[in-house]
Amino acid sequence: MAKYTNNDVRDLAKEWGVKFIRLQFTDIFGIPKNVAITVEQLDKALEGEMMFDGSSIDGFVRIEESDMYLRPDPSTFALFPWRPRESGVARLICDVYNADGTPFSGDPRHVLRRAVQEARQMGYMMNAGPELEFFLFHLDEEGKPTTITHDRAGYFDMAPVDLGENARRDMVLMLEQMGFEIEASHHEVGSGQHEIDFKYSDALDIADKIATFKFVVRTTAQRHGLHATFMPKPLYGMAGSGMHINQSLIKNEENAFYDPGESDGLSRECRYYVGGLMRHSKGITAIANPTVNSYKRLVSGFEAPVYIAWSGRNRSPLIRIPAKRGMSTRIELRSPDPTCNPYLTLAVCLQAGLDGIRNKILPPEQCNRNIYEMTPAERSQFGIESLPQSLEAAVQELEKDQVLKKALGDHVFERYIAAKRIEWDRYRVQVHPWETVEYLSKY
Repeated sequence: MAKYTNNDVRDLAKEWGVKFIRLQFTDIFGIPKNVAITVEQLDKALEGEMMFDGSSIDGFVRIEESDMYLRPDPSTFALFPWRPRESGVARLICDVYNADGTPFSGDPRHVLRRAVQEARQMGYMMNAGPELEFFLFHLDEEGKPTTITHDRAGYFDMAPVDLGENARRDMVLMLEQMGFEIEASHHEVGSGQHEIDFKYSDALDIADKIATFKFVVRTTAQRHGLHATFMPKPLYGMAGSGMHINQSLIKNEENAFYDPGESDGLSRECRYYVGGLMRHSKGITAIANPTVNSYKRLVSGFEAPVYIAWSGRNRSPLIRIPAKRGMSTRIELRSPDPTCNPYLTLAVCLQAGLDGIRNKILPPEQCNRNIYEMTPAERSQFGIESLPQSLEAAVQELEKDQVLKKALGDHVFERYIAAKRIEWDRYRVQVHPWETVEYLSKY
């Protein structure tokens, strides 16, 4: 991430011919929001004087507390490469502040900043690297998204079978122009399913990049006449889209997860971090898998990690330890999906891992068997539990997890749970097409 100052932003805006600037932030569900200003208002914005109505944003504040301020992070300044260079459009990601000048506790970016600061006080810095999957679908005659896939390709297939190659290429180019270092892009398992991986970074930068990534991918797909969706399970019978998150801690410029003196190269801190993630994994699920549809992906049989175990050998457990060691030593949490709020998800993962380190929570022995092929009795014998199987069950787990409650803060915790209960109830009382097909004629 470029370390721009306010003066750098002013200079770059002139150099790039910027006319419009979008001041971006997210609500508690990770949905991007923005206030657009002209370059003539840039100084006012950089001084943190741009006010907006917080009562209009999901999970923020009531109407009687609505005045809020946006304070741009100059390091996030970037030009939208798909817009014309003349009178160009740029963006700044902002932190949200109360009218009295204090950070707004309901700002997801602030929640992650608090977790990062807590890690820093313990001597750690979190690095993270996500693996985002998405589908590309056709639009109908009215320009509305369908669930008709545009190809029949499979894992790592190439053109002409992979018809999304051109769109994916443009996505990579756009992302690179916005400061991403792209490591790989390829077709995924499902028809019309794709993955683009970018280089790891510190937690806050990666959360910003995930939010930016989804925006860029959707915008680029639209320019190709396609619809990109990060919905976890848009098609029955196909693998869903995940967002595996690779995580490591750096201490004194060394990887705290690596210990060359151990036979597997993993330090005690790494094991404690895994233990913390496993202990809090059920509550984390409500944040990392935040929609009703998320739980259509989290079912056994489609490579989805539903079993709370860890391994360095296979991909069936919740947590995998990739083989590389040294500075590349990391753990991979495989359950999150790309509908999650990246700021909240990284915050709860980090706080769960730190809880494991503080309290020396050792995980059970690694499970190097294919858990998908184990019987329920065998899983019970090895003490392998499952993640919650519905949004309702996940919210119940989150509600009783005091570590995660503290990580989110009272404001986000209470509003998030209330909103997700409403979402579950709206789903629960609907009559779905499957029910009419299954029961209408039979009864």
